[in-house]
Amino acid sequence: MPGAVIVGAGPGIGRSVALRFAKEGLPVALISRSGGTLGLEGMPAFRADSADETELRAALDAAAAELGTPDVVVYNAAIIRPDAPGEATVRDHLDAWAVNVVGALITGAHVAPAMVGRGGGSFLITGGMPEPKAAYTSLSLGKAGVRTLVRLLDEEYGPGGVHVASVTVAGPVAPGTAFDPDDIAEHYWRLHTQPRDAWEQEILHSGEPPARP
Repeated sequence: MPGAVIVGAGPGIGRSVALRFAKEGLPVALISRSGGTLGLEGMPAFRADSADETELRAALDAAAAELGTPDVVVYNAAIIRPDAPGEATVRDHLDAWAVNVVGALITGAHVAPAMVGRGGGSFLITGGMPEPKAAYTSLSLGKAGVRTLVRLLDEEYGPGGVHVASVTVAGPVAPGTAFDPDDIAEHYWRLHTQPRDAWEQEILHSGEPPARP
């Protein structure tokens, strides 16, 4: 059975998305900097820094060897930190861009051709910052880059059946709040199961819980 791969599998959105796809019977593989399983039994876990192309590609290949060509890949890695204009160094900005945008590009370009060859799939990216904020300059730039990246990957791989989209989260993620990761995870499942003639490229989680099927 095709499976799901979560890149940037942390204790918030990553864990909730993994559980949401597993609930539907999909095998799930986790990729993170720690290589941890998040306490999720039966999910293979692989270690990779999303800013390290060699590590990232190797982990994606290992996950594909475990599950086969994935049906869905979720890129959830990000560097989130406050930095007003002029505060972050060039190195800080490059490090953030490498994780927030380039890692997503490498992941999408690595997995999408096999999805096309298999007949389709989904590549979903966690977005944010629906409006740029000066207090989060590097993150605002990165999330603007994600929106452009979604359009580029859709142009390249959408005709081959790969649904490329983002889930934009408009607030701090925390259980029991309007930005509960379990609620946010519903958007990923909805995007993955959308019929092709109804594909969306971005869903905004503004704090209202999505309707569950």
